[in-house]
Amino acid sequence: MRLDNKVAVITGAGSGIGRSSALLFAREGARVVVADRQADSGMETVAAIHGEGREALFVQTDVTREAETERLAAEAIAAFGRVDVLFNNAGIAGVGAMHEIDESLWDRVTDVNIKGVFLPCKAFLPHMMERRAGCIVNMSSAAAEIGIAKRALYAATKGAVLALTKSMQVDYAPYGIRVNALLPGTIMTPFVEGYLRTSYADPEAALQAIRRRQLSGELGRPEDVALAALYLASDESAFMMGSPLYIDGGVTFGKNA
Repeated sequence: MRLDNKVAVITGAGSGIGRSSALLFAREGARVVVADRQADSGMETVAAIHGEGREALFVQTDVTREAETERLAAEAIAAFGRVDVLFNNAGIAGVGAMHEIDESLWDRVTDVNIKGVFLPCKAFLPHMMERRAGCIVNMSSAAAEIGIAKRALYAATKGAVLALTKSMQVDYAPYGIRVNALLPGTIMTPFVEGYLRTSYADPEAALQAIRRRQLSGELGRPEDVALAALYLASDESAFMMGSPLYIDGGVTFGKNA
């Protein structure tokens, strides 16, 4: 029960890493606020948590809209009295070399991946500052540290999240708030499965190419990232502040011969 009696808000918790994290956090004792733009998938996550006898609340939220993130904070605090953990997990990918990316895609990805961290933080930080306690986990990516073909836009947003995390930590350390970042490698989520099917003539060959760039020889699972998020959300990581945590199968610092 590593999150016993804590209240955790997770954005993008309707599927993939967000859903795995919500289930794990609940099993570890947290009361979980599931935030997602899609009502059906968000409610499915809540139903799964309720099915295990744990507490959860769904709040439909578009993290790019300030009014909705403010409502998320208000409903979470009204339901559970406080918020201890904010996990900014919501994000999307943009694929293409720079000359192939149109302005609308650039705006959409930067909105979700950067503003979608800024607005929830802005909504919850005054509450954490008043309590002089709190933990924020921001979803960056190994793409923030390495060059990956046709991922310039995505990498730019995740690099911004990593830089934001470090500067936030300086500002909010005096209030007892910790801010850290997760840097996953390629994780086999529903998005990645769909991307492989729709973007490559031979999805299996593409999957093998991705596996080869990871020292593990395998893609990660959502559960792998959820376990890392649990560590950052728990008191076990009390001495981690402004830090990146890599869950990448060795892709960032390793190189296959």
